[in-house]
Amino acid sequence: MPILKSAKKRVLQTKVRQARNYNTRTALRKAIRAVLDAVDASDSAAAEKALQVAFKAIDTAEKKNILHKNTAARRKSSLARSVAAIGKKA
Repeated sequence: MPILKSAKKRVLQTKVRQARNYNTRTALRKAIRAVLDAVDASDSAAAEKALQVAFKAIDTAEKKNILHKNTAARRKSSLARSVAAIGKKA
């Protein structure tokens, strides 16, 4: 248990930040899952739309330091390659 006033404040700040990060991470995972589901269904139009949403979610997570910039770039590249592969199949 925190005793000092500053320690109590840090506990509260940590809880708030944890909740904020959780929401951002959840939105990120949902956006990525939407792209992968569209790719699995070979739905090119839905995949393109979902890709834009996923890119925005990844950029947001990167800006908030939830993802490292290289991790964000790698995920965006991977998703873009997946969506491009649908176009080549069709």
